[in-house]
Amino acid sequence: MQRAGQIVAAVLEELRLLAKPGVRTTTLEARARELIEREGARPSFLGYRGFPAAICTSLNDEVLHGIPSQRRLREGDLLKIDVGAEWDGLHADAAISLVVGRGSPLAERLIRAAEAAFWAAFAIARPGVHLGDLGATIAEVVREHGFRVIEGYTGHGVGRSLHEEPSVPNWGTPGRGIRLREGMTLAIEPMVSAGSGATRVKRDGWTVVTADGSLAAHYEHTIWITGTGAEVLTRA
Repeated sequence: MQRAGQIVAAVLEELRLLAKPGVRTTTLEARARELIEREGARPSFLGYRGFPAAICTSLNDEVLHGIPSQRRLREGDLLKIDVGAEWDGLHADAAISLVVGRGSPLAERLIRAAEAAFWAAFAIARPGVHLGDLGATIAEVVREHGFRVIEGYTGHGVGRSLHEEPSVPNWGTPGRGIRLREGMTLAIEPMVSAGSGATRVKRDGWTVVTADGSLAAHYEHTIWITGTGAEVLTRA
């Protein structure tokens, strides 16, 4: 999983540099697939439950599961890129949000909120901590930034399958839920809305958008629970 995580991290860094005004999201998709396969890995998302691409590219009010297309990136777009890779039968999964070119202060604040929420949850992740502690921490940080977590979508276990138990909600009650144990591998992924937090799915059957058209950000890493804390497996 560490190797899969290194591949995911390298792909995300490459795509961050490639995401410029005028670039099509299919160009990001093609480059990601090339990089993953060059390392002897397989794109985790491609064909997963019928998903037609190797990565997810979601723009502005799109939260996650956006399908790469012939759309060109525009100055100020808030782009979410989600990447998964399978190496030797094990998966890693991570996502970033970025502004294409120069964007609005609101978009930058949303990105900071999602990132801060992840790192706050990561800071307390260790054996014995409850999943509710992680979720409550994420929700609190998001509220402190003046936003809301996206409803109905969560992080997840990850390992021999892309999505495994347990679900890792971005909300919760401290002291509730299962306790983390050494050896667990989890994808923690705050999703943040500038609006109500409610969502709907577009006609393509995949792309999740905010119901009120508000901007959204998404940030994710795969982590490993160690004996004393946690380690990020998808950090560059």
